[in-house]
Amino acid sequence: MDQPKCIFCSIVQGELPSKSIYSDDQCIAFNDINPVANVHVLVIPREHVTYLTETTKQHEKLLGHLMRVAAKVSEQMGTSEDGYRVSVNQGVNAGQIVDHLHLHVLGGEQLNSL
Repeated sequence: MDQPKCIFCSIVQGELPSKSIYSDDQCIAFNDINPVANVHVLVIPREHVTYLTETTKQHEKLLGHLMRVAAKVSEQMGTSEDGYRVSVNQGVNAGQIVDHLHLHVLGGEQLNSL
């Protein structure tokens, strides 16, 4: 039985539209369609990685790159001065809805404390 296609892989391949914020050869960043903050951007690797816990030593450079892109996105969106949050939801109990590793960049307002 075929697995359903990953929605983020479809965005990476240009099959589904997104509001692009950043793109390079390793990742893309786009606005979340269900934002929970004034600024809510997703940073996703072009490579399909389902969970952070699936990453290996070979992914370390990519993971670092995703964090740097999150910082660039924050600057680009005007949230770096006042503060922003970068988070990864790992699994269902943490609220991961799409099974493709992604970083949430949240800001543009006072965020609730964790």
